[in-house]
Order: sequence, then C-alpha cells, then structure tokens
Amino acid sequence: MALVYIGLGTNLGNKEQNLKNAIQELTNEVGNVTCQSGFYLSKPWGFQSDNQFLNAVISLDTNFSAFDLLAKTQQIENEIGRTAKTTDVYADRVIDIDILFYDNEIIDTPKLKIPHPFILERDFVYVPLLEIAPDLKHQTSGKKIREMIGL
Repeated sequence: MALVYIGLGTNLGNKEQNLKNAIQELTNEVGNVTCQSGFYLSKPWGFQSDNQFLNAVISLDTNFSAFDLLAKTQQIENEIGRTAKTTDVYADRVIDIDILFYDNEIIDTPKLKIPHPFILERDFVYVPLLEIAPDLKHQTSGKKIREMIGL
C-alpha cells in the first residue's frame, strides 16, 4: 500500500461540489482517504482568468502504482467534466488532480514527475499540504516541507 498526497483544484462551476466529487471518486476508485485539508481560495497560477480557484490537498492509501494512479486520476478528471489537459498553456478547468507525492518515490519522466515540481511555488498547494502533513519530507531535499518554505 502506498501513501499518496494529491492536490485538487477547480475554478469553474460549483467549485466546492467539484472538489467533493473528486474526493468521493478518488475514495471510490483509488483508495482510502486518510486526511483532507480545508478548502482554500487562490488566484489563477500561470495564466489570467477572472475565476478564482478553490483548492485542497488529500492523502490516501492506494494499491495503484504511480502510473496507474495517474491514469485513474485523469479518468476521474474526464468523468467530472475536465476537457483535455493543457501542456503549454494553463486554462480554466472544472477539476485538476495532481499527484504531489507517491510514497518516497522519485519519478522523472515526461509523463509523470514526483515529487510534483511546483509544490513550493504554489501556495495553494503547500498551505493545505502543511495543514495535513507539516512534517512530510520532500524526497529530493530530505527537508520537511515547512522547513523548505521557512516555517
């Protein structure tokens, strides 16, 4: 069983319901949610939009491999209403599900990068992550997340 941290975000439609739906689908399809942050409002990151985001982070236990988990999260995004993921330009979205950490693994492929490369640049990721796992260690630095952002 792997312990996984997942970031969730939405800036279209009923945002709170979108996050709840994603968490429910992850519970139904992927594994047991062990912890969930509160919901946080944030401004769009990497693009301009009039729509604020609502974000959260969850941890869950899963039997899926990292790549199978990626495929399943993308399937859940599509089921909730996400259109094709953007590769070069960010855009508004009904739901975004990002794998932040997968156990203590380091994965660096074009398809999947773990730990997620932008964790420390995105307060809408590290603030809810700190809420549920303040002593979580970042695999590449060996430091706790709270130490890496200066807390």
